[in-house]
Amino acid sequence: MTVTAAPARPRVFAGWIVVAAAFVVLMTNSGLAFYGLAVYLEALTSEQGFDTGSVSAATSVFFVVAGFAGRSVGRFIERHDPRWPIGAGTALCAVSLLLLGRVTEVWQTFAVYVLFGAGFAAAGIVPATTVVTRWFHRRRSVALSIASTGLSLGGLTLTVLASALIDDRGLRDATPLLALVYVVLVAIALPFVWPDPASRGLQPDGDVDPARTSAAAISGVAYATAVRSRFFVLFSVAYVCFMGAQVGAIAQLAKLGTERVDRGTGAMAVSVLALTSVVARLAGGVVAARAPLVRMTAAIGGAQALGLALLAFAASRSALLAATVLFGATIGNLLMLQPLVVAEAFGVRDYPRIFSLASLIMTMGIAGGPFLLGALHDAWSYRVSYLVAAGVSVTGAAILSAAGSVQKVKEELW
Repeated sequence: MTVTAAPARPRVFAGWIVVAAAFVVLMTNSGLAFYGLAVYLEALTSEQGFDTGSVSAATSVFFVVAGFAGRSVGRFIERHDPRWPIGAGTALCAVSLLLLGRVTEVWQTFAVYVLFGAGFAAAGIVPATTVVTRWFHRRRSVALSIASTGLSLGGLTLTVLASALIDDRGLRDATPLLALVYVVLVAIALPFVWPDPASRGLQPDGDVDPARTSAAAISGVAYATAVRSRFFVLFSVAYVCFMGAQVGAIAQLAKLGTERVDRGTGAMAVSVLALTSVVARLAGGVVAARAPLVRMTAAIGGAQALGLALLAFAASRSALLAATVLFGATIGNLLMLQPLVVAEAFGVRDYPRIFSLASLIMTMGIAGGPFLLGALHDAWSYRVSYLVAAGVSVTGAAILSAAGSVQKVKEELW
């Protein structure tokens, strides 16, 4: 009788290489786009004399475009290699940075941010989290927490680099270097963003038994069923609140620190925000593997509200940085938990389209947040701005608490 040996498990599961590549892509996209917007806002208002409300409105346009572009990206990567939109998006972002350094009118900023938003979506969180979700099922929370930590590390490193270059050279001379950094970093990582385990002859989580994971690989709720569910609606509305408050506060943070103390404090606040987010997100990924996901997300939304309220009243460097630590501990986890909850509640089957729609809905908050806080600042002060943001975040926590649990969704829809 012939005995067939069991397939050997690779010493290093290729999925972790994919996680590392996604980490680099998200780090670059976040550091030079998402977090970088706060630095560009400060530069455009100080160098070009644009008012805060106008640049904040352009930032809102950036996120609206990103939300709609993300829908197209989600549909595309269901059938095609996600490396194509990541590469094209990177090229768009690099061109946008070159053009941003040369704007002289407010309308030009809006035009550049349209291109920038489209590139940000194509090279961002939808393709990156889709790939990681395909490669990991049982260890998804840890894998997503590691990959999405790149979002925070980008703010800690590349946003600081952008701020330093702009301070030293001005926006016009700094942006070509930032565009080059963008292209080089993504080009290094892109070849390793393998679309799924099957493309490498492997199974999710490194399993060696195809029968163990074949069902999980295609399991999940149909798109039409998922997006009409009560859970999806309430979850999406809650994230409109969370991210509107969060992104609005992040976009204004450098300017808040500059007004309250000095420019160095504003730049330091962004760095502290990103560093805290890195540490807290890694811890959150471990906790999320064991905790009820919806309760955890609602609790973090409440903590975000407290951090924003403290920022509203912070008047010294120490008080501002202490409040930033609390705020930073929440932002990374809320970003990490969104794709994780979507994947756990609705499965892998139609994840790209479900998540891209959730992201598009969330764009209403992301786009409105910077404009709202900027307008409230121009009309009153940052104290009013950040207190309103805190109230919006509390509202999101209350809505999410009413959505029910992930387990309940599975019992009703799967």
